[in-house]
Amino acid sequence: MNKQDVAAKIAKDTGITKTNAAAVIDSMIDGITKALKKGDPVSFVGFGTFKVANRKARTARNPQTGAAINIPKRRVPRFSAGKALKQAVR
Repeated sequence: MNKQDVAAKIAKDTGITKTNAAAVIDSMIDGITKALKKGDPVSFVGFGTFKVANRKARTARNPQTGAAINIPKRRVPRFSAGKALKQAVR
């Protein structure tokens, strides 16, 4: 299922146009992105939680040359599925 499929499902279920449904999805993704950028978690009860985790700096190897590469520390998004989502997927 992709963004267009989700927009079509929302439009069908709510009676709004596909264009408006796509705008809602874009707004939601933008809101989640901005919150994570600030470091705030975003939680949907029963669905899951988006949060930011920190990865430590590390040294890796280039598989072609075997040379050591320094990978800097960075912040990455994480998603933890909620209980209801886990139960539904089982």
